[in-house]
Amino acid sequence: MSTPFPFTAVVGQDDLRLALLLNAVSPAVGGVLVRGEKGTAKSTAVRALSALLPEVDVVSGCRFSCDPGSPDPGCPDGPHEAGGGAPRPARMVELPVGASEDRLVGALDIERALAEGVKAFEPGLLADAHRGILYVDEVNLLHDHLVDLLLDAAAMGASYVEREGVSVRHAARFLLVGTMNPEEGELRPQLLDRFGLTVEVAASREPDQRVEVVRRRLAYDDDPAGFAARWAGEETSVRQRIVAARELLPAVRLGDGALRQIAATCAAFEVDGMRADIVMARTATALAAWAGRTEVLAEDVRQAALLALPHRRRRNPFDAPGLDEDRLDETLEEFGGSAEDEDPDPDGPGGGGGQPTPDSGPQGGDTSARPETGEGGEPQAAGSAEQSAVRAAEPFRTKALSVPGIGQGAAGRRSRARTEHGRTTGARRPRGTLTKLHLAATVQAAAPYQRARGRSGPGLLVRRDDLRQAVREGRESNLVLFVVDASGSMAARQRMGAVKGAVLSLLLDAYQRRDKVGLVTFRGSAAEVALPPTSSVDAAAARLESLPTGGRTPLAAGLLKAHEVLRVERLRDAARRPLLVVVTDGRATGGPEPLPLASRAAGLFAAGGVASVVVDCESGPVRLGLAGKLAGELGGTAVTLDELRADSIAGLVKDVVKDVQRRAA
Repeated sequence: MSTPFPFTAVVGQDDLRLALLLNAVSPAVGGVLVRGEKGTAKSTAVRALSALLPEVDVVSGCRFSCDPGSPDPGCPDGPHEAGGGAPRPARMVELPVGASEDRLVGALDIERALAEGVKAFEPGLLADAHRGILYVDEVNLLHDHLVDLLLDAAAMGASYVEREGVSVRHAARFLLVGTMNPEEGELRPQLLDRFGLTVEVAASREPDQRVEVVRRRLAYDDDPAGFAARWAGEETSVRQRIVAARELLPAVRLGDGALRQIAATCAAFEVDGMRADIVMARTATALAAWAGRTEVLAEDVRQAALLALPHRRRRNPFDAPGLDEDRLDETLEEFGGSAEDEDPDPDGPGGGGGQPTPDSGPQGGDTSARPETGEGGEPQAAGSAEQSAVRAAEPFRTKALSVPGIGQGAAGRRSRARTEHGRTTGARRPRGTLTKLHLAATVQAAAPYQRARGRSGPGLLVRRDDLRQAVREGRESNLVLFVVDASGSMAARQRMGAVKGAVLSLLLDAYQRRDKVGLVTFRGSAAEVALPPTSSVDAAAARLESLPTGGRTPLAAGLLKAHEVLRVERLRDAARRPLLVVVTDGRATGGPEPLPLASRAAGLFAAGGVASVVVDCESGPVRLGLAGKLAGELGGTAVTLDELRADSIAGLVKDVVKDVQRRAA
C-alpha cells in the first residue's frame, strides 16, 4: 500500500483544507466540491484526508459496514445483533468517471433470482463508501445516469437495486467529495446543490510558495515513507483536534442571533430552497467546535457563508460562483442582533486560513469592466478594419434542434439514441454482462424447454441462453459546432449584438442538454478554431463575447475548417453525432470565385450526412437569399434570427427530418 501525501504538508489552499476538516468534524455538513485548474493539489488533499479520520466500529463480517451500536435492520447481510464489532480505518472510495451502474450500486444475479429465488447481491462502491468518503475526481464529467443514482443515495441515505421486481436495499451514508476543472464543463444544478460546501482553488502566484510546493513534492517522491514520518507529529495533532471537535460539537450553541444572520444572508443572496440555511447552520457550528468554542460567533457565520453559498446563489449558467463580500458584511452587520459584532479575522480561531477570492459582485459574470460599445452603427465595408467586440444581446429561450435518426452516443438530452436508460423498445441476446433484463422475452425464450429440462415444481428453469437484454431508447448528447461569420458584412453594432445573443441562446440550450460544443469563426482572409470541441460551454460563451469583427467574408474557409474539426473529432469519438450551426448572411467575398468555392465546401457536409442548420442573419428591405441557398447546399434548413425564438422554431426540427427523408428517398 502506497504512503499518501500528508494532509498537513499541503502548501497553502487554506480554504480547501478548512472545508475538508469541517466535514471531518461534522459529516452532516454535506461534503465538498473543489473547483479549480489542473495541478492545484485538489486530489492530493482529498486523498490525504482519509488518513486523518477516526476509526469506525463495524459489525464483523458485514460487507455493508453496519454500526454495531445500531445495525441496519434491513442490511442484506443481517440481521445483526447489537454490540460487539471491530474497529477499522475510515475508507475513502474513489468513483471512476467511466464506472458502470453495477459498479456503483452493486450487481444482482438475475439468473439465480429467477431460477432459485435467491437474492445473490455483490455490493458496489456505495456500500464500500458507507460511513466513509466517496470521492469523485472530475465529477462534472460523470455520466448523467450515475449522477441520478448519486442524487438518490445522497437524498435517502440508502441505495436501492431493483431488477424486474427483485430488489435489495442497504444503507449508504457517506461524505461526498468531488473535484472538477470548470474549463471542462459545469455540474448539473441538482448535484451541485447536494454538495454542502464549495471552494475555488488556484495555483499560487508567489514564487516562494511555489518553490516550497516543488521542494516538498520532490522530497515526497524521493522517499514517501520518510517524508510522511517527518510530518507525523502534525498529522497526529490534527487527528486529535478532529476527535476533540467531534466530542465538543453536541455542546455548541447556535443562538437566535446567529440563526437570524444565517437566514438574512441566504435571503439577501436569493438562494433557492432551505438547504443553504441548514448547511450554513451546520457549518457555523462545526467552525465553532473546530475552534474549541461552544458559542457560534459572527465570524463563524461569515466563513460559513463564504463556503456554503457561492454555488447556490442565483446566477447565469456561464457565471462563476462567488459572493460579494461587501454585501455579505453589510447583511451580517444589519442583522447582527445578539451575535458578536466584531470584525471577522480569517486567521483567528476557526478561521482556518484564507477566504475565497471575492467576485466582481452578485453576478459573477459581470462584464461592466469591458469597454462600452455603441449599437446601431453603420455596416462596415467588406475590407474595413477590425472593430472591437460587441456585447451580446439578451439571450432567449429556444427549442431543441436535434439530429435525425437514432444514435448511440453519450447520454444527454438532445437526440434520440440507444441507451442503457429510457423506454423499452425491444429485446436481444446480451452481449457480455446482462444489465437490463427483459422479463417477458426471457420467459418466452425459456418456456418451450421446461419439460425437457425436467421442471417439476412451480419455479421456472432458466438458463443463461434464455436471458434477454432490454433494448431501450433515450436521449444522447451531440457535438454542436458553431461556425460564426465575423466579417465586415456582419459588423453593424445592433446586428452583431443580435447575432451573438442568438448564439449565446443556443449555447445555453447546449449547456442544458449536456452537449459538447465547438466554435469556428471566419473573417478577413481565413478561418480559425476559436474553441476546439469541449464540454465547457461557458468557455465558448467567453470566446463569443470577446469575438471581434471586420474584414472580408471567407465563407469557404470557415466551412472547410469546420469540416476538418468534425473529421478529427469523429476519430476521437465516433459515436457522438454532430450538429452544424452556421451563423451567416450567406455572403462570400475574397479570392477567386468565392461563392462556387463555398458551394463545393458545403457539399462535403451534405455528402457526409451531417445535420445542419443555417441561421440567416441577412437584414434590410432587400434580401439576396444567400443563406437559404447555402442551407440547401448543406442539405440542411435555414432559419432567421426571429424564428430562433421559442415558439417560432417549433416546426424547424420537423423540417430537418423531412429534408433528410426527402434526400434519402
